[in-house]
Order: sequence, then structure tokens, then C-alpha cells
Amino acid sequence: MTEEVQQWLKENAWPLKTLHPEASEPGHGDLEPLREVLRDVRVLGMGEATHGTAEFFRLKHLLLRFLVEEMGFTALAMEASASAAQAVDDYVLHGTGDAAEALAGLGFWTWRTREMLDVIEWMREHNRTVPPDRAVRFVGIDPQRCGPSLAALAAVLRTHAPERADITGGLLGTLAEARTGSLVAQRSQLLTEARDLEQYLEDQWPRLASYTGETTVEYALRHARLIVAAADVASLPPRGEGQEPGALATRDRYMAQAVISLQERTGGKVAVWAHNGHVCTDRYARDIPAMGRHLEKQYGERYYALGLLFGEGAFRARPGNSATRQPRKHTISAAGPRSVEAQLASATSEDHLIDLRAGRTQPAVARWLESPQLMRAFGAGVPRVTYRFTMTETVLMREYDGLAYVARSTPSALLS
Repeated sequence: MTEEVQQWLKENAWPLKTLHPEASEPGHGDLEPLREVLRDVRVLGMGEATHGTAEFFRLKHLLLRFLVEEMGFTALAMEASASAAQAVDDYVLHGTGDAAEALAGLGFWTWRTREMLDVIEWMREHNRTVPPDRAVRFVGIDPQRCGPSLAALAAVLRTHAPERADITGGLLGTLAEARTGSLVAQRSQLLTEARDLEQYLEDQWPRLASYTGETTVEYALRHARLIVAAADVASLPPRGEGQEPGALATRDRYMAQAVISLQERTGGKVAVWAHNGHVCTDRYARDIPAMGRHLEKQYGERYYALGLLFGEGAFRARPGNSATRQPRKHTISAAGPRSVEAQLASATSEDHLIDLRAGRTQPAVARWLESPQLMRAFGAGVPRVTYRFTMTETVLMREYDGLAYVARSTPSALLS
């Protein structure tokens, strides 16, 4: 990094004085520069370098408050089960049920945290005090873990088409807990059964609507389509062969489609909460088109990808790739001098935000943004030892519009 780039970073990074949403001053002043940066943005992708950093939750909580209270955003779209998220949405809109139980129902340990509960409780309090047109929704966009859709559709069918109601058992029932790429051997039969169910509802729409109402049929058909998406993702190999996309790329495509559908259906602005790899506007894991790439294609400059990075400290993740292992604390020191994190820290060691779009017209900064660099990226699980040395290549110009840097990471706090 040249002195010119370092100087630009120093001059254009704005500090984040607090990451605590419960502070007496919610921090909107720190985020005020975003007002102009995001003025024309319809969809903001809020990334994270780990799923288990408490400070990322808190920063996104602050961002969400600013987006909702100051920028008119009306939805939070989560990298969480599209089926199970309805329970969280019911809570934030109407106070229905229990917030912690709704989070647990999402099926991902990553969101079953004290920090996420604080976000949900704030959403509920906001919605309790504003008119319905200013309420903020909670929407899941991940096709995985469609158990609630299976149960909801089975309940409708038991009443109105009992001969088709047995869908929670058998092959379709395995989708309730299926992970990406876990049912490859059953793909043909699984997709046939899922699509046959969707086609049945479409064919029977007039008959069913005549005595159940169109709302009920639309509700059933929505869940049927979520089941088809879950079947598609669960039955593909993680990476495709030839021109065929794999489960990972297909999952990101479905998540992007869910965001676009939400934004078009409501006409509002959407904040998307997901990993850096999903919100970035190019590819992740070298060859997988990210959700953010699809969103940029749809919205152009009206999509903004904000990556969240950290300097050192600890985060929570599962050891190894097994989904059955309990997440635990992982400690890590500062990244090497060639990393994006180290370069941001050398410009200013404090927590800060920076708009990368502002540097694209300056030749020296543009060259830095266009050069291959290294940064950290951890998922829900990490290798036992080598995670400390794991880096991923990035070209900032192609992947991010802005970055937030947190100097020290601490582990998220799991709910009991």
C-alpha cells in the first residue's frame, strides 16, 4: 500500500465511537456519513467475516436502527431459514410467541445469541410504537431447513386434500433438517415429489380457492415453492459439474431471488444480513457466484455491499466441519501486513467505516482497489488449527462498495 493510499484511508475513514446499541446515544452521529452514501440505495448487504463475532452483531444492530429510523428501510432479510423466519416476523410485528424460541427455531446456532435477541427485541419495540407502514419486517432468505413449511402445508392439506397430506414423513420429510448437498443420491425422486406437490396446488387453485379463499391457497403455494427450493439445494453436489451449478451457487441464487422478490413486493428498502462471501458482488470460494453478484446485476449502484472485518481477538465457531459439534471460542492474532485488515489498521487502529466507492476515481486508490489482496473469512465452522493462517483472496473493487473495521473481536454469547 502506497503512502498516497494510506493517506486517503486516514482522511476518508470515519470513526465508530461506540458499538453498543444500548448506549444512551445510539450512535447515529457516527453513521451520519452513510446518509449521503446510501441515498439512492435500495438494498444494503451487511456482511461479516465471521458468524460468531459479538461486535459484528452490535454494529449491524446500530446500522439497522439508523437504516430504519433515518433512511426508511422496512425489512431485514437474514441468511436464515425462509420457512422458520415467519415465527420471528410474527413476534416483531405482533408480539406473538417468544423471541428466544423463535430464534432457536431458525435452526442455525449462529443466530441463537444474546446479541441477535437484542436486535429482535429492538425491532419489536420499534414496531410497537410506529404506524404499520413504518414497521420493519424480519424475513428469512435461505432455502435450507424447510421443516416449518412442511408442517404448515401438511396442515392445509389435511383439511382440504387429505389424500396428499402425508408429506412430513418419507423422503420429503428429510428436508426438515437437510443441509446443502446432503441428499444428492435422492435428487431425482426428491425433486419429482416436491415439484408434483407444487403442480398439484397450481392445478387445484380454482377448486381450493372457491371454498378456502385465495389467501389460503397462496399461503400453501408459497410453502410448496420453499419446499421445492430446499429440495433443489439439498440434492445438488456442493460444486457443479461442467455448466451445471452446484448447491452452493444455487443457494446464493435462491437467496438473491428472495431479496429481489421482497423488495419488489413491498417497494421498500431492504437490509440484508449475511456472511461477507454472500453479500460481495463477485464470487466466493473462488468459483461460486455470490448472492451479491445477482443483486448488483439487478440493482446496479442501488445495491451496496458492505464487508465487515476485524483485527484480532476471538470469535465463536464449530471446530471442524461436523454440524454436530458445539461452537466454541477461537482466538486469533492480527493478520499479516499484506492483509486488508492490517492495511486498514495501519491507517487508523480504531473501529471505523470507509466508503470504497469514493476512492474509485483516484488513480492510486483505484490501483490499490484493483490489486489482488488477502483477507479473513470464517464460516459457521473452522479447521481445528489451520484457521489461524487461513486467508482468502479478494479484489476490493470487484467485491465491496464499503468496509467496516472492528479492531477487536469477542465471541458472540449463545442463548441457553
